Amino acid sequence: MRYSFMFITCLSGMVFGQQKCATQVDSVSYLIGNGIGKNVIENMPEVNKDLLLQGIMHALSNQDAQVVDSFNMVISNYFEQKQAIEAEKQKVLGEVFLADIKNSVKGIKETESGILYEVQKMGKGKKPTATSTVKVHYVGFTPEGEKFDSSIDREEPAEFGLDQVIPGWTEGLQLMPVGSKFKFYIPQDLAYGESAPEGSPIKAFMPLVFEVELLDIIE
Repeated sequence: MRYSFMFITCLSGMVFGQQKCATQVDSVSYLIGNGIGKNVIENMPEVNKDLLLQGIMHALSNQDAQVVDSFNMVISNYFEQKQAIEAEKQKVLGEVFLADIKNSVKGIKETESGILYEVQKMGKGKKPTATSTVKVHYVGFTPEGEKFDSSIDREEPAEFGLDQVIPGWTEGLQLMPVGSKFKFYIPQDLAYGESAPEGSPIKAFMPLVFEVELLDIIE
């Protein structure tokens, strides 16, 4: 991995704790440690910092580890349990969100599968089938209102087959005549479920909100 010297060299005299970054090795050493710290805090904010530092120092000084985890079972079991707890928490939050929408939005409709939707504009064209290719404008939001995708922002409608998208879209768009605009509240099991897209605000087991305008049926 290459780093530009101008980015990895600390300013002269800058102090971190009781030590200065006097050389390029010092700067790289500090930045590696800083990166490790940020990664740990992001993935395990509840970390015991004293024992974390102790474990690093033992490794750097070739001392025997106090806890033996030859096959990473201690670590993997911990994060599996943590992930399961977070998943249940997200499921509950999603159910509460959908229940609030169902009880508070005037004119809300519900499908047998649990999709909630508002008819913002009803078109007069044909309805697509489960295998149709459609042209749409859409905006996607998390339950907190964070926008994660928008064909409108890209200034270009999207085209895709309804058998190539999340189940909530496949089902929901079949309710829409061409020219319609609906707002969908899609339960997590009809969205991405446990397989949240990487690098997205979408979390595992998160319901999603979409505003969709069906422009045309391509085929």
